Amino acid sequence: MQYKTETRGSNLSYNNSKVMNNMNVFPAETLAKIESMAAENAVVIFSVSTCCMCHAIKRLFRGMGVSPAVHELDLHPYGAEIHRALLRLLGCSSGGATSQGALPVVFIGGKMVGAMERVMASHINGSLVPLLKDAGALWL
Repeated sequence: MQYKTETRGSNLSYNNSKVMNNMNVFPAETLAKIESMAAENAVVIFSVSTCCMCHAIKRLFRGMGVSPAVHELDLHPYGAEIHRALLRLLGCSSGGATSQGALPVVFIGGKMVGAMERVMASHINGSLVPLLKDAGALWL
């Protein structure tokens, strides 16, 4: 995962995507936390413990034989801050910190795949398994 950051108050680009206008107040420390957490395992899921869609994604990966690292943001000390940052990385409007919008967020091989709809679309079109193999999460 590549982040390009400058001083606080400047723009951020994520994986050569277009720079989002609302990123100008994005703390670099939060990006570093997300990057570190996303790199700790081949598959990382940012979740909320009470979210049914988060549960479905965790079941999907575990059913495929993948052991994801799961970060329950409602139980994490910096969960609200990380959630806001993930929303912005996804290009979502910054809903309330307590909103479960856009969760779960999945990283495979340190790269953001996206939220539920993107993961399920990848699963349905057959591109999820190659991503998991490339990341070393599956040995089929």
